[in-house]
Amino acid sequence: MLNRRFLLSHPAHFIALGAGSGLSRLAPGTAGTLWAWAVFLLLQIWLTPLQMGMLIAASTLVGWWACTVTAQHMGVADPGAIVWDEVIAFWLVLWLVTPTTFWGQLGAFVLFRYFDAAKPGPVRWADSLFKGLGWRGGWGIIFDDLVAAFCTLLVIAIWRSL
Repeated sequence: MLNRRFLLSHPAHFIALGAGSGLSRLAPGTAGTLWAWAVFLLLQIWLTPLQMGMLIAASTLVGWWACTVTAQHMGVADPGAIVWDEVIAFWLVLWLVTPTTFWGQLGAFVLFRYFDAAKPGPVRWADSLFKGLGWRGGWGIIFDDLVAAFCTLLVIAIWRSL
């Protein structure tokens, strides 16, 4: 079911599956986050920080729709192939830590992947809040990644203050 045909069969699928990065057989969440990083670096060339923030906000709303529709079409509440949640959450992290070096971005990547994959405390709580198919479930797909982004940013802020 998950193939190029599914990806291109509906605009929501293309968005939710991160332009195909979510089709990766190995760690689709990591593939989606790497894709997000690459796209962020390109977008930085053309967008001001304010425009990037507006893009992230709009992408969250569009992503809510895309994740909802795609999960419904797949018949799975939170499919691993949906990576738009990683994309917008990692864009948020990069947007808020910029300017930083490559190593700072790599550190943010590692921290975000840890919080997203291991789901410690607050991320696990957020992941359990909104389950199921429909708009509530679509928001749930995104919400736990936003909490993972917040946890990443909190660790980075503490690190920077020391």
